[in-house]
Amino acid sequence: MNRPRVPITTDAIEAAQRLRNGGLVVIPTETVYGLGADATHVNALERIYAVKGRPVGHPLILHVADTETANHWADMSHPAAQTLALACWPGPLTMLLPRRPSVDDIITGGRDTVGIRVPAHPLTLSLLAQHGGAIAAPSANRFGRVSPTTVAHVLDDIGDILDPERDLILDGGPCDVGVESTIIDLTVDPPQILRPGGIPTEDIERMLGAPTSAPQGPSRASGMMPSHYAPATPMRLVDDRNAAATAAHGINAVVIDRTDDLVDAARHLYDDLRAADQRNADLIIAVMPPPIGLGHALRDRLTRAAAGRDQAHPNQDDSTP
Repeated sequence: MNRPRVPITTDAIEAAQRLRNGGLVVIPTETVYGLGADATHVNALERIYAVKGRPVGHPLILHVADTETANHWADMSHPAAQTLALACWPGPLTMLLPRRPSVDDIITGGRDTVGIRVPAHPLTLSLLAQHGGAIAAPSANRFGRVSPTTVAHVLDDIGDILDPERDLILDGGPCDVGVESTIIDLTVDPPQILRPGGIPTEDIERMLGAPTSAPQGPSRASGMMPSHYAPATPMRLVDDRNAAATAAHGINAVVIDRTDDLVDAARHLYDDLRAADQRNADLIIAVMPPPIGLGHALRDRLTRAAAGRDQAHPNQDDSTP
């Protein structure tokens, strides 16, 4: 007998109640779907790690409804935090800031910082308003695998692991941005872009009126592992279409090339990787986009995807970003 599937709904009130009761709720965001738990419910937070197969100590990102709520969980007093919150929230930007005492160690991996953002999806903003607190949510897929941008992706990855009696999926349709939020560490000077994402580095530097730097030091935020977002099929990255054609000659390969439109490329990146995986090809060949705008995020995701799943679970203190 097949196990019943977790309920799928658009009812934010029901989702808020499930969170209060200690359930997990899959939430739509403009970036990817997240696997959410009430940030004060330790048992539910522990289940996030179990459902994803996520290494303990790998930090979670908090999602809140507004800047005022964010200040309850993170110290928002840094002038750069105020500037970026005003310009980018709701939106695909996560700020790493000093944590408040209200944040449990399981969220931060015992670190003194916490990642926090206000997502730009109306259904999840409604849920956050109903909930009134913070929702801790990594992507709603098994750890290290390709991130989900539709409910179908979520069901494929964790649909049989979620508990139909406690958990829920909020269906917000396909994600508009398609790659995760940019993560900026504002606890260092100059600020470090720990993960390029939905807001390009150039835009952030323009807002701050100052340069940022590349990540340095130990892994301290989501998406910093050397291998992540990885399909099962081996991948090869090439610089242009001619190189892709050469690499694909005479073998069973799938070529991914959306370099003409970086917005479209980001929106469909994970769908393309999943579709390529289903083709039973010997190799996925991806043409690297230029290192401008969303190209930074795309290059980052493709590079980590091509690293292969054998590196998807390195030591959690690995200093390689």
